[in-house]
Amino acid sequence: MSSPCDPQHAPVGDVGAALMMIDSRLKGIYDGKTGIDPEQQELMEQFTASLGPGGADAVLDGTCTLIFMFMKWLRMAHEDHDKDVIEYVVPNLVATMRMMPRSVRPEAIPTMAGLVIAAGTGLSPNLWRKQYGYWTEEEMTPLEVTAFLLAEHINRITDDRDFATRMIAEALPKADED
Repeated sequence: MSSPCDPQHAPVGDVGAALMMIDSRLKGIYDGKTGIDPEQQELMEQFTASLGPGGADAVLDGTCTLIFMFMKWLRMAHEDHDKDVIEYVVPNLVATMRMMPRSVRPEAIPTMAGLVIAAGTGLSPNLWRKQYGYWTEEEMTPLEVTAFLLAEHINRITDDRDFATRMIAEALPKADED
């Protein structure tokens, strides 16, 4: 029996825009920019404002698609070593988020952990979350942080700062062909 959270029922969203945002954050961190770059923040706000409500929802769906794809890759990588992706990824993710109280409020952490567990077990993170109502404004930054941390985790595992971004960028044209 198919789950209502089956990824085949989920909107893919604007994966390209979501990937651009995550890649921009990764590059900033890798370049040693741990603070908020006012110019980059202004550009991001202008970009987000230009999307309108439908576009913002598409980026939100795209971010959830990234989380799903990152967790799918991590699940396969962990299974190759007879390890459980949930056991190895979620505690690290939660611990890291707990060290980021200005970006991720403590009450958002269980939702983000649930989202990652849903993705790690093959469910759509977006559909899993929507069971509990529509996304809140307070969940937007933690959602971005979740996608960022998963991408950074993949990059550390592969010892390649661009691996996660490249993996998705290479998958996008193939998905369009299907």
